[in-house]
Amino acid sequence: MTDTPARDGALSGARIAVLAESDYYEPEMAYYPRRFAEEGAEVHLFTRLWGNRELTFTGHEHRAPLTVTRDLAELDDRRLRAYDALIVPSGMVADRLRYTEDVDDLAPATDLLRRAFARPSVLKGIICHGMWLASSIPYAVRGRKVVCHNNLIGDVRNMGANYVDQDVVVDGDLVTARTGDHCHLFARTLIDQLVLRRV
Repeated sequence: MTDTPARDGALSGARIAVLAESDYYEPEMAYYPRRFAEEGAEVHLFTRLWGNRELTFTGHEHRAPLTVTRDLAELDDRRLRAYDALIVPSGMVADRLRYTEDVDDLAPATDLLRRAFARPSVLKGIICHGMWLASSIPYAVRGRKVVCHNNLIGDVRNMGANYVDQDVVVDGDLVTARTGDHCHLFARTLIDQLVLRRV
């Protein structure tokens, strides 16, 4: 699975950033590049490369390899503006990416999400356990309508978010979904929201 080139379609020219790490959910991560490419959007995978040129991660279910060459440190505010959406996927990706060496500093991926929340032009998509990445920035989702994996309902309520018992929830520039198995509904909703932003 690699970055996908755009084709002509409803989202021609759109760019979507997807975070990646080990213990990702293979069916979900395999779905996004193909589905968004159908609409003409480019999908770029980002992770914390720790000074490496690339890292290969393994999936949660089948240990499938996934090589990522883009460092999320590249996404300063100027480059972030070039993306239409940022997706925090399911599985253990968010838990791994929320690690920080200094407990007084946000993890780089969490800081990226914080900056994305400060930019309404970037559609935020968070699915399943992805809400873990926002746990250090609860103000970003406080008062927002969200859904998450059943295991995280207490977490999102403690963060001040309003849990909604639906498979996919849209609250302005935030789209959330229940589990990785809902990635098809999640992607469809993200596509619809991105198309509406072009009208």
